[in-house]
Amino acid sequence: MLSIFRRKKNDEIKKEGNDQSFSTEELINEKEETTETEIETALSFHPSWNLPAEQQYVFRFLNNELEPLKPNQISLSGIEVGEGSGGIEVTAFVRNSLQKAIQLEEATLLLLDKESQVIARHKFDLSELGEIPGKSSRPWVFVFPQESLKVTEFSKENWTLAFELRKKHSLDLEESWQKGLSEDAKKQLENIVNSTEPPKEGEINIMGLQAKLDDEGSLHTTIFIRNGTDKDIQIEQLPLQVIDASGEVAAQGGFTLNDFEVKANTSKPWTFIFPKDNIKKDQPDLSKWIIKINQ
Repeated sequence: MLSIFRRKKNDEIKKEGNDQSFSTEELINEKEETTETEIETALSFHPSWNLPAEQQYVFRFLNNELEPLKPNQISLSGIEVGEGSGGIEVTAFVRNSLQKAIQLEEATLLLLDKESQVIARHKFDLSELGEIPGKSSRPWVFVFPQESLKVTEFSKENWTLAFELRKKHSLDLEESWQKGLSEDAKKQLENIVNSTEPPKEGEINIMGLQAKLDDEGSLHTTIFIRNGTDKDIQIEQLPLQVIDASGEVAAQGGFTLNDFEVKANTSKPWTFIFPKDNIKKDQPDLSKWIIKINQ
């Protein structure tokens, strides 16, 4: 039982965490036009929550104390943090200022101390909250497992629950490419990155850009190496296979890379040349092709 449920007087019932608001456009790609400047959020319990009347009263009291939201916001309003059998239990309101109901998906949440230092970081399946009605505030308990904790001790006051916002997936150019490419060529690569769906969080993959046979029979392929993780990665060996339009293997070979780094959440272009000996098919049809890591 949360300690706030054991408090006897209204003046003893108060939130211990802070409020953090986020743009709905940034989080769920939703934006509404409205003339309202302040939006109150009504309390909404998950259908599976069958709470005694006194516990409903506490949540209702806390919700009534919340500041209004601005249009097009999703807010995390911290109520209480405590230790549970599964880890650190964080109780908070998830608030929706849109007029329409929302359904959240998987997201990484951060538990921050009063200095905005990370106490814990964990990925949650937020679809478990169910459909959150428009202009509503839904209480929920988020359990950060012990292995997600970054510190062993922290204050139970003035903490913040926040979404970890990923920076926009961007282009990463090696210095030699930065110097050698024209501004138009750089812009073209940026446009491809911006118009292509980024890799999923934590995913690393490759995407073909250009393939061409030279006069000596070697195959020149330019690809994007796409890093969807939140860390810079080093690549030393990369075995690749090219499949032509007929679905047959056109080329195959392994490549050694020296001091090759792809920055976090970026796509880096690179050219790999398959020598004639690594070409597996005469006159491959490169009108349509894919390149993949040969595992």
